[in-house]
This record gives sequence, C-alpha cells and structure tokens, in this order.
Amino acid sequence: MAVLNKIRQRSVFLIVIIALALFSFVLADLIRNGGAISQKAANTIATINGKEIDRTDFARKVEAASRNFGSNGSSLQTVNYVWNQEVRQIVFNGQFEELGIRAGADEVNQLLEEGLANNPTFQNEAGVFDKAKMQEYVASIKGNPAAYQQWQDYKISLGKGALEKTYLNMIKAGVGATLKEGELAYKMENDVVDIKFVQLPFSTIEDSEINISDAEIQSYIDKHPELYKADASRNLRYVFFKEEPSKEDEDELIATVSEILPAFKTAENVEEFVNVDQNSALKYGDRFLFKKELPSSVADTLYNLPLGEVYGPYKDGKYIKVSKMIAHRQLHDSLKASHILISWKGLGTAGDTERTKEEAKVLADSLLAVVKTDKSKFLSLAKDFSADASNKDKGGDLGYFAPGRMVPAFNDYIIDNNVGDIGVVETAFGYHIISIEDKKNEQKAVKVATIAQEIEASEKTINEIFTETTKFQIATKDADFAEKAKENEFTVRPVNKLSELADNIPGLGSQRSMVQWAFNEDTKVGDVKRFDVSDGYAVVQLTAKASEGVQKVADASPSVKPILIKEKKAEMLKKKITGSTLDDIAKNQSQTVKSASALNMKTPTISGAGTEPKVVGAAFALEVGEVSEPIVGNNGVYVVEVTKKTPASELDTYMSYAAQESKTQANAVNSRVFNALKEAAEIEDKRAKFY
Repeated sequence: MAVLNKIRQRSVFLIVIIALALFSFVLADLIRNGGAISQKAANTIATINGKEIDRTDFARKVEAASRNFGSNGSSLQTVNYVWNQEVRQIVFNGQFEELGIRAGADEVNQLLEEGLANNPTFQNEAGVFDKAKMQEYVASIKGNPAAYQQWQDYKISLGKGALEKTYLNMIKAGVGATLKEGELAYKMENDVVDIKFVQLPFSTIEDSEINISDAEIQSYIDKHPELYKADASRNLRYVFFKEEPSKEDEDELIATVSEILPAFKTAENVEEFVNVDQNSALKYGDRFLFKKELPSSVADTLYNLPLGEVYGPYKDGKYIKVSKMIAHRQLHDSLKASHILISWKGLGTAGDTERTKEEAKVLADSLLAVVKTDKSKFLSLAKDFSADASNKDKGGDLGYFAPGRMVPAFNDYIIDNNVGDIGVVETAFGYHIISIEDKKNEQKAVKVATIAQEIEASEKTINEIFTETTKFQIATKDADFAEKAKENEFTVRPVNKLSELADNIPGLGSQRSMVQWAFNEDTKVGDVKRFDVSDGYAVVQLTAKASEGVQKVADASPSVKPILIKEKKAEMLKKKITGSTLDDIAKNQSQTVKSASALNMKTPTISGAGTEPKVVGAAFALEVGEVSEPIVGNNGVYVVEVTKKTPASELDTYMSYAAQESKTQANAVNSRVFNALKEAAEIEDKRAKFY
C-alpha cells in the first residue's frame, strides 16, 4: 500500500516522464527517416509550378491507364502517358486560375449531350438523345462505386476539356494575319524570277581534305549551347549468358523420343496417340500438306515416305520430331470459290436477323435451286442475302486460297467436287451456298502425324550456366571486364547514352531495373552486377556517367562536324571564284552556266540544284542583269544573274490569303501553346526513382 501511495503522489511526474519518452521515440524515428518533410518528399513523384504530384495518386492513374492500354503499351509508356496528362493539366490549370476561366454546369451538360448523342444507351425510341435516359443511367450506377466514379471522372474530363477549349479559343482570337500579310503570302507564291547561275558544288571537295579540330567543335558548341543540351546519361556494357539447351540435352531428348517410336509405329489411333501430352508438345494436324509445306531439311524424305512408315528422330527448329506417313492423295494447291452465307439467330454472323435455323435452311435450299438454274444470279443474290460482309458486294468471291485454309466442311466440299459444282454446306458460321470456280496445280499431297518434343535446357545445364555467369561476375571485380570476357571468348555489348527514363536495352529488351541501377547514386563507374533477364543472365558494368548540361565534343561531333566542314568548303570555293561574268566564272571552274525559270520564294527549289531558299531570296533582291556576289547555299556556292522578273498581278483584295494565313496560325495554337507552357514551367521530375 505504501508503494501505491508513493506512485499516486508522483503521478503527474510519471506522466511527464512517459510523455517525454514517447516524444523522444517519435522524434528519433523522424530523424532516422529524414523527418516529416523528408517523408512527404519521398511520396512526391514530381513538382510542377509548385504543385506536388502525390506518388500514390499518380500510381492509381498509371494503373487505370494500364488497364485501358492492355498489352499495347509497356509500363514505362503508360507512365509517360500519365505524366504528359498531369503536366498538361497543371500548366493549363495555372492559366485558368490566373485568367478566372470557369466551365459552367450548362456548358458541361451540353458537352455531355454531344458526347453521348450516338450512344444507344442514352437514346429514345426515335434514336434521339434523351436526357431522362441519362439521368436514369446515372441513378442505376450509384450503387456501383467503380462505375459511378468512372462517370464522375468522365464529367470532370469534359469540364477540363471545356476550359481548355475556351482558353485556346481566346488565344486563337488574338492570332491572325492582316491584309498586308495576306498580300505578302500572295506575292511569295506568285512573284517569279528567272535566273542564270553557276554552282560550285560542295561535293567537288572531298570531306577528307578538310580538318576540323576538337577546339573548333568546342568553339561552335560554346556559341550555340542551346542547340546542344544534354540530359544526364549512363554508358554500360554487358555479357549475355543465354540459358539454352546443350548438345547433351539434345541427345538425351533424342533418346527419349526414340523410346516411344515402336508404340507410335503400331498405334491404331494415331491422332489420339499424338495428342497425349507426354507424347507430343504439338497437337495432331489433320490436313494434307504439299512438299513446300514440310520442314525444308527433311522435305524430300517425308514426301516420299511409304504409307505407315516412320521417320526420325530429326531436329526441326526447337523440336525433336518423329513423323509417320498416314495418307497421300492428289490435290490442287490453289482453289477458287464464291459463297452466299445464310445465318440464323444466335450465330456470331447473324447480325440483326431473326430467322431460325430451319428458316435459314429453307432459304439456302431455295437460293441453291435458283443459282443452279441460272448461275448469273449468284452475284445479285450474294449482295441481297449473304451475311459475309467482306465479300457480298463482290458476289461472294473468295478469290484463290490454299487447301485447308477454310473450315473443314467448306474445305472438303471444294476438294471432293468439281469446278462448276454448286452445293450447300453447314458450318459454325451458317449455311454456305458454294460455287466452285477454279482449281489449279494438281500434285501429290501427304498427311503426316508428327510427335514433337521441345528441346529444353536441363537442370544440370541451367546450373552450369549460372555457375559460369557467377564466375565471370566475380572475376570482373578484380580484373578488366573486357579482358576477362576476351579470355573466356564472351561477347561484350556496349550500350551508350542511356537516359534516366530509358526502358529498353538493345539485345535484352525491356530492362528498367538495369537502368535504375545505372542511375543509382551508390553505383560507381566500374561497378558490376548480375541481372536475371529473359532466357538467361546479363553481367553488366557501368562504364561512364554524364550529368545534365551541354554536350561534350565527342558527343556533339557527329552533328557539328558536317556544319563546320560545309563552312570551310564554302570559304575555299568562294576564294576560287574569278571573273566578272557567269561565263568567265564557269570557264575558270570547269562548270557550266545553267538556267532556272519561274522561281518563287514559297517553294524555292532550283532545278538541277535542289532547295536553295538563300539563293532564291538573293535573286529577288537583284535587278535584272545584275550579277550577285558568291552566295552560300545548301548544296554549294552560287553566283546568280537575274534575267527576268515577273511580279504577280495585283488583286482587288487579299482577304482570302489573309484568311488562309490566319487559319494556318490558328491550327498551330494547340500544340505551340502547350509546348510553350511546358517549357516555361518549373518542373522537378522524380519519376525515375519510382519507375
């Protein structure tokens, strides 16, 4: 009791002590994890114009987009799609808020009506959009949270679309062309000039004659840094260890297949024997084959195999096979037929027909009787009655096709009957009135039953490949990667300039984890790691890191060097020009004086020289008879003399040209505005840390 009394006396003190202990525990946890601010930052996938994009919310949108795309897009393509949507929404929302643009309920409802007008769910008996039907639909899905949320998202997207449309229309209203601009467009298209010219092509000087130093390339980059921006990138190299069967695995499989040969040879029901899973990985193919359809390596042997005889084991691609001759017969390798398909309610080909199967049979028989009496009516009857929309307008003509391409009953009718015969056949598609039009190239065809077992790597082989991979990985930690690969005769494959959001590794396919490892701050140049990849392993080494900035000389050289070469060639060619007339200049340079007529500035193409806007523009600035100074063009250095100028006739008004210019400018608004807003936005992109 005395102890309890002491505790009661010090209860306040104890509460304070416990509270301090709890606080220190929480504080320590926050410090250990970087604090609350750090935790929030860790869950932020990006910041755009100060607005944070929550990682969880972004992931939910990616998942939804992935469901919509299905198998058509990779995971990273889906992420990029959602990213672009998010960027677009945020940069535009900033503009909407700044300008006070709002989308009213009436406007959204109008867009709903327009968007749903052709949906039968929201139409009345007359096929017209019915607002009551829409309200009825919304009421019916309120009990389904997922469906109702999808409806709400659809309405929100319409509202956003309305805001964006309003904003862009405001910009388009301020974009246009004056009558003077219309007049300029008219003159650029219709003012023409005739010239004589001498061209000194750049090709007359070999590139090998021009020396471009790294210093010159660097100087050019320094003058044009905006053209040579570089994202952060990584270089790596790898050795691929493919998990594939060994010769020993192949030999063991041949022995296994050989063991079932006797039973296969004597089997009475060959189809059943082949279709047993442990006997064959491929099902029995009940069709005749021509020699060209047999495996090329054994085609001669199989084609001439006696009935009942077995051949094999033999290798065909990734299988070990044994084949048995079942039958052979004479067949045409090219068949031609027309048909009229009569369907009935319940079939996939029925469309909106309400006829029963019995009624379909009566109709098919009656049409057969008509076309047997008068074949010329086949074309019109196919148009009127056939359920096969792909050829009904062509009189049911199916063109030429190989035996076995059609469903069995259809195929058998054509094979077993003669050209000119017409009959009715039932298939899963309906009743076919078939007319056999032609058969060509009769030859022997064979039916073979084949047992096929896939050649796979054994557990022993898989373990050996893994051991080999691991040994190489360990060896490269203390030795040169390329040298070790060379010692073991492994192929090293370099991969350069990987971007942070790259997905594909040439030769390995989608390997996002490999890219993330390369960009991990803890991964150093020279580090090596093994990755599990499709069909095996890849041992990868990081060989270089490049930060965001301006391209280095080596990277920019392929694009800068041709520019500098052209500049030096231009100076060399200009120095070679001597003479005061075109004839003198041409003679001195072993060139000819050429002519070009009706040149305009809208399409500045010179016949025999190519597209040369600078040359054509310079010609318009000359007087008739005047000879130009050397002009550096796209394809050489030119000297031009104007022989004739023909101004376009004046128009009463240039309104149509101004309108066309206005339309062209307005059409460019949508993409240009978004690109401009995106370029001006402050974006901190952390996607690569999460995907």
